[in-house]
Amino acid sequence: MNDFRGKRIGVLMGGWSSEREISLKSGLNVVAALRRLGYVVTGIDINRNFPDQIRQANVDVAFVILHGKPGEDGSIQGFLELAGIPYTGSGVEASAIGIDKVVSKQLFQAAQIPTPAWVSVRRRDDLSARLKEAGASLGFPMIIKPRCEGSSVGMQIIRDAAALEPAASAVREKFGDLLLEKFIPGMIATVGIVGEQVLPILELAPKRQEFYDFKAKYTKGETEFIIPARLEPGTTEMVQKLALRCHEVVGCEGFSRVDLIVDRAQQPWFLEVNTLPGMTDISDLPAEAAHVGISYDELVRKILLSARKR
Repeated sequence: MNDFRGKRIGVLMGGWSSEREISLKSGLNVVAALRRLGYVVTGIDINRNFPDQIRQANVDVAFVILHGKPGEDGSIQGFLELAGIPYTGSGVEASAIGIDKVVSKQLFQAAQIPTPAWVSVRRRDDLSARLKEAGASLGFPMIIKPRCEGSSVGMQIIRDAAALEPAASAVREKFGDLLLEKFIPGMIATVGIVGEQVLPILELAPKRQEFYDFKAKYTKGETEFIIPARLEPGTTEMVQKLALRCHEVVGCEGFSRVDLIVDRAQQPWFLEVNTLPGMTDISDLPAEAAHVGISYDELVRKILLSARKR
């Protein structure tokens, strides 16, 4: 079985997105794990000259752990395919779909996967008209988020009409297209998938924030991890089944993490699929894997082996 022994593995990390620092933390952890496992590995802090960087590193296999663009939108994956370099995780199409919250929700809806109601606002749209539509259809409070960012970057709760237009203008100016989504109070949860294995549901309880924002995600002690999530057995089974369906609908490979809210009636509402979830010391996916006896190093090995398909 080809497990890439003796091959040079390039861990692609860093980049220039708003999630750069998280990617570097994930990448350094992955490099250390691969070395403990006995692989030949080099870490590459990706910049805009990444084609030359990757060629000069002479890598045989790419372990992609770039959060945000260009690693999570299919750009790096497209280059690696053209260069004939096997790589971990999802392909070009699934990556492009996964980072696009609007397309993801359209696919969820088509597959009858429950997702909160939303209104999308493109850069060229009449902002006032779209916000009026959102206020009427979604009500307040509502969530505003960039269409194609991760780690809750730019995300906030809008509590009334007076706050909506200035917030939407600022998000659109900085990030371009945006998404307005019905706010559903309830349990914040996430489900990791590795290969074809659905991991336990992780409940996330931020200590100071009403939602799982960037600070809650990446500041140690800001969020309580509860695993398995405090759900009825029937709800747990339904959530895991639908999470796998989300993974499949988007077209993910190797691994992913599916985020959702479970409301007070135990109804799950699926938000998005992360095709390159974090691998830091406090990231969700490694915590879920550890709960079923998969060590960090073994998780990294499983993700590496997903490159065999290419």
